[in-house]
Amino acid sequence: MRLRYTKRAAAQIDKARDYVAERSPQGAVRIRERLLAVVTLLQIHPHAGHATSRAGVRRFGLAPYPYFIDYRVVGDDLIVMRFRHAARRPDE
Repeated sequence: MRLRYTKRAAAQIDKARDYVAERSPQGAVRIRERLLAVVTLLQIHPHAGHATSRAGVRRFGLAPYPYFIDYRVVGDDLIVMRFRHAARRPDE
């Protein structure tokens, strides 16, 4: 399964990484590693995330880190749509 990121998701990931890196460079590395592990898992098991109220969009948490990714499976593509902190409202 091919992995793709929307521009929005890529920008959200960069922003979160930069924010964490200012406070803890090692924390930013750990979040990046966890994100890579999660998207690798989802490429193998694309329906592992929970369905959301948005048609075709699933959500998976980056536990133990307080982030979620929203993604969609389209054919052979796994598209990461959003990356957000768990404390943020879903529509932000």
